[in-house]
Amino acid sequence: MTAKLTYRSLILTAGCLAIAGCTVGPNYRQPSYPTPSAYRGADNSSVTSAASLADEKWAQVFAEPELQTLIRTALTNNYDLRIAAQHVLEQQAQVQITRAQQFPQITGGGTGIGASIPPVAGANIGSPLAFGSFNLGASWIPDFWGLYRRQTEAARAQLLAQTWAQRAVQLSLVQQVATAYLELRALDRQIEITRQTLNVRQDSVKLTETLERGGSAPLSDVRQAEQLLYTASSQLPQLEQQVQQQENALSYLLGANPGPVAHTDPNALTPPPQDVPTGIPSKLLARRPDIQQAEQTLIEANAQIGVARAQFFPQLSITASAGLGGNEFSNLFDISGKTIYGIGSLTQPIFEGGKLRGQLRLAKETEKEMVLSYQRAIAGAFRDVSNALIALNKQRAFREQQEKLVFAAQDATRLARVRYQGGAAAYLEVLTTDSTLYAAQLNLVGAQQGEALALVQLYSALGGGWE
Repeated sequence: MTAKLTYRSLILTAGCLAIAGCTVGPNYRQPSYPTPSAYRGADNSSVTSAASLADEKWAQVFAEPELQTLIRTALTNNYDLRIAAQHVLEQQAQVQITRAQQFPQITGGGTGIGASIPPVAGANIGSPLAFGSFNLGASWIPDFWGLYRRQTEAARAQLLAQTWAQRAVQLSLVQQVATAYLELRALDRQIEITRQTLNVRQDSVKLTETLERGGSAPLSDVRQAEQLLYTASSQLPQLEQQVQQQENALSYLLGANPGPVAHTDPNALTPPPQDVPTGIPSKLLARRPDIQQAEQTLIEANAQIGVARAQFFPQLSITASAGLGGNEFSNLFDISGKTIYGIGSLTQPIFEGGKLRGQLRLAKETEKEMVLSYQRAIAGAFRDVSNALIALNKQRAFREQQEKLVFAAQDATRLARVRYQGGAAAYLEVLTTDSTLYAAQLNLVGAQQGEALALVQLYSALGGGWE
């Protein structure tokens, strides 16, 4: 009875000490950062509105059915996103492993030794069992100083960091698929313009050849017309190469082998709406996955300071065991054969050559680095939003001017051809105006693509696309 009371008293005392224990190390406090009152490049209407483009689901922002299908496929099959999901599952298991250190470890087992001995000199052995035992053991290191609690806190922060990393991959994936699709549609439009230009220039070659045979135009006009024709025809294989390579890049994002991808939607390069809402800058810190990931990494580093501090304090280890034994099956579980014992040990670091202080210093310096990384992530987010807003506004102005240039170049080309056919101008004027028109048309497609991509970049910079 005395041994039983001593065992219970030991466990009760250790439990009370563990409950009364403290958690050493600093508690996390979010670092301050000077948040701007408005995004640079935003319209006045965007500043005053709390609504944000990032509040909308990606299917609402990218309304093209083809693009929606591609994004859904990528979100299901993309390898990077699936790997990021596995990282989350792995870290969930790691949290479980780390947290288990806070609890007692209980083991059970038994032994048996038996022998069958033939009769010797008329002596018979009643049982072949010579010895048997059954025992339960328990060991526990009470977390007085919060060592295991801080390790669990760090592991949970890693889990949240991996979760936010997965969301960052998803956001980036939506952006990459939308960007690749818009680039494909721009290439399609450039091929269409090139083929239309080829048809016109083929007609010009036929016209100059007819005039040259009739003596109304020199051979140089034919050569200049051929020069225009071959300039356009040489562009076509390069554009087709870019299309097929871009299809392969998009197929990779979809988790598929290289192959053709649907890209025929005529509204893909439609100008985005004006006065896109951007919301309040302070909300960006809670929405951007990369900022949240950086903060969780900072929380982990902060918890590691507590882990390093706890190493300076004594650690108590408690081990207890109880068992039953006997030399026959009949008395194996007899209570009179019980054994109970408990062992407690206390260890205190005295000299480790500066290892513990070095670990604490390393943890503190790492935490300072993570503060800077967190602040850098915030600064980069505000830069991304500002750049996207500036691009959206300037690309719109660029596209509007390019439309005017194309209109002027079309009319100039028409007038030059009329003047040439009437004998009032040399073919050099047709060559110059036609080249200007072709370049202006391709530049207009680039402007339309840039404006559409600016909206994609703004949506991603604001933290949309992962919810």
